[in-house]
Amino acid sequence: MAVFNLNVNGKTQQVDVDPSTPMLWVLRDNLKLVGTKYGCGIAQCGSCTIHLEGVAVRSCQLPVSAVGSQKVTTIEGLSEHADHPVQKAWLEHDVPQCGYCQAGQIMSAAALLKSNPSPTDADIEGAMNGNICRCGTYTRIKAAIKSAANS
Repeated sequence: MAVFNLNVNGKTQQVDVDPSTPMLWVLRDNLKLVGTKYGCGIAQCGSCTIHLEGVAVRSCQLPVSAVGSQKVTTIEGLSEHADHPVQKAWLEHDVPQCGYCQAGQIMSAAALLKSNPSPTDADIEGAMNGNICRCGTYTRIKAAIKSAANS
């Protein structure tokens, strides 16, 4: 076990965990931030996506020891009142169905728009590749990202 001081959603959080513990479990089990979901456990589905210094990363394969002092943002920290442009566009375009993948999808989309405020269809497809939606709302996801980009 080791003590880590993490910057999560703008707050310093201290955890005492095994250094190899994936950030997904640190967030969910230790910090009780359960918006980040477990999907596949092998960084292939995107449900566990968080931001590390603004970049979308899969938390299920990111050991806590690799985070250091980098800023971690979860879906809970994306906006104070769920009013991030991507979150608002998600609702406007009726993207959520079962909702399981939504946090990861939203985090990937938000990272894309932060780095590229005017993405092309190809940019969106590239950034969202690997974010699996079991309900198949990909057309609405793309429309919501375009809408958020224009807001």
